[in-house]
Amino acid sequence: MSNDPLVIFTPSGKRGRFPAGTPVLTAARKLGVDLDSVCGGRGICSKCQVTPSYGDFPKHGVTVSEGALSEWNAVEARYDRVRGLKTGRRLGCQATVQGDIVIDVPAESQVHRQVVRKAASARPIIMDPATRLYFVEVAEPDMHEPSGDLERLKEALEEQWDLTGLVADLSVVTRLQPVLRKGKWQVTVAVHHAANSNTGQILEIWPGLHESGIYGLAIDLGSTTIAGHLCDLVTGEVLASSGIMNPQIRFGEDLMSRVSYAMMNPGGDREMTTAVREALNTLAGEIAAEAEIDPALILETVFVCNPVMHHLLLGIDPVELGQAPFALATSSSLTLPARDLDLAALNSGAQVYILPCIAGHVGADAAAVALSEEPNLSDDLVLVVDVGTNAEILLGNRNKVLACSSPTGPAFEGAQISSGQRAAPGAIERVQIDPDTKEPRFRIIGCDLWSDDPGFAEASAATGVTGICGSGIIEAVAEMRMAGLLDAAGLIGSAEQTGSARCELEGRVHAYLIHDGSAEGGPRITVTQGDIRAIQLAKAALYAGAKLLMDEMGVTSVDRVTLAGAFGAHISPKHAMVLGMIPDAPLDKVTSAGNAAGHGARIALCSREARIRIETVVGQIHKVETAVEPKFQEHFVAASAIPNAVDAFPILNSVVPLPSPSFNTGDGADGGRRRRRRG
Repeated sequence: MSNDPLVIFTPSGKRGRFPAGTPVLTAARKLGVDLDSVCGGRGICSKCQVTPSYGDFPKHGVTVSEGALSEWNAVEARYDRVRGLKTGRRLGCQATVQGDIVIDVPAESQVHRQVVRKAASARPIIMDPATRLYFVEVAEPDMHEPSGDLERLKEALEEQWDLTGLVADLSVVTRLQPVLRKGKWQVTVAVHHAANSNTGQILEIWPGLHESGIYGLAIDLGSTTIAGHLCDLVTGEVLASSGIMNPQIRFGEDLMSRVSYAMMNPGGDREMTTAVREALNTLAGEIAAEAEIDPALILETVFVCNPVMHHLLLGIDPVELGQAPFALATSSSLTLPARDLDLAALNSGAQVYILPCIAGHVGADAAAVALSEEPNLSDDLVLVVDVGTNAEILLGNRNKVLACSSPTGPAFEGAQISSGQRAAPGAIERVQIDPDTKEPRFRIIGCDLWSDDPGFAEASAATGVTGICGSGIIEAVAEMRMAGLLDAAGLIGSAEQTGSARCELEGRVHAYLIHDGSAEGGPRITVTQGDIRAIQLAKAALYAGAKLLMDEMGVTSVDRVTLAGAFGAHISPKHAMVLGMIPDAPLDKVTSAGNAAGHGARIALCSREARIRIETVVGQIHKVETAVEPKFQEHFVAASAIPNAVDAFPILNSVVPLPSPSFNTGDGADGGRRRRRRG
């Protein structure tokens, strides 16, 4: 093995060894990392900004010391002096590798802008917002009846709108007098009423009749991606949606890696808190600009997130979530000022509502899914699976609802995949393989044509074929299984065994070639044995969690399955079932709910009554802890097979008969895995 420094890029997870002195930009280009640069490495354009991370990274197996990158040079110093660099940022064209290093590529430095796969679904919501506008006429000051302007404003709100018990913080009081006089004693007031509270808070005041609207953000704070939806708090309309990668991914791809980082690096929790809050401010600014509104008109934000993200957002050390009994600092819903979370991009008086957590590893995102999909009101037994880096699973009906989380990891997001990338233009999102010829065809994000359609080359020229995203890798693995290129154990066959020259030898195992763009200077996109293993681990964790809930419920089947999250809307039920991600069920009973967690956040943003309702429902959901259930491991091992080593999947087999090759020859002569002899 080379002694050259190891360079790991996040969020892509791509890594490689490079001689000391290699520019970060050069390393990124050789690995196919999405890092922008237009000035030819002269340090002028600033497109190649990166953020190095230092400390212990057990997930990556490296410890990064302070000297892992070269010192600032004159070019970086000049750029920082003239235009400014964010704290901790380096220019990838100037910084050189000196030791093992973990480097985060921020969203603004990536060539291809992320596509929001967690887009808002258009579903009706009964409007009952916690923040409302009230137009009032305030009595002018009187020498004979001395009272303060604030007191007379409160009296007007009580007399004209029956609002009592109102409070206002100092930021409102300091602006009150000039606003009242500018409006000639007619003003519009934004008042926020928290759920389960009889008091209200004056958030903002405008002179005269305010006609520019007020807005709120519904944010799904995921482990890998952050998706935000800007909503009109009067109509409920979604004006803009946007998403960014969670910058915490550079500290660890999955939740436990981040908890470990906080444990092993003093102040690591504060680093991750700062990183995510900065990202949220960036997202809020971008989404307001997209909608062409003043960010100061954003008066409320609702967050849904898993418990680790919940604690890191609030600035709470997540160490207790890394060890039994997985105690939360608080599981209740929270209403607090946005400034407490350093959300400076919003109105200074903006309020934040965070949905309640169900238990130690079943968070507010699961509560949001329950609010959106309402399994507690279902007559039939429904399994709701919110697929992501940390999967939330609900099983229930009117009688009982169970919940658990399952650590699927980032493979479904395209991370830890050899040619994986986030969902961006140019990424393969759909794959089909001809079972006879073993030839693939695919579709990329940003182009409606399949790769074998006439005109595909011209239509995709702007983006090229850049990699494969989460939905693409899921379909690719399922299609390989259906085409006989992959056996039930997850082993890719050789060219001789499969009859396809696309099955190429890589060391002692094989990889399947989907696309070769090397002739045009593009990447070779393959599904490797390591990719298969990553998908096996992810889907096995997901299925084991569902089976554990079924065991607890005392059932062997479910009436219907709802796929939620970014992948629920982008993979077919057939492919999900072929992989063994979900239990066997009629394909017409497997439906997509889109971004259920995000929709739940929008419901909570637009409805005060919904907040009260979900706080009650969460108290009735029974939590199953996968980490301490001995049968979880048993189900996990069985679910590592594709689709499963124990469960028969009769409904699936009646629709999609799966071939049964076995590529493990036992001698390793043609890439098979060598069986270990028991001595």
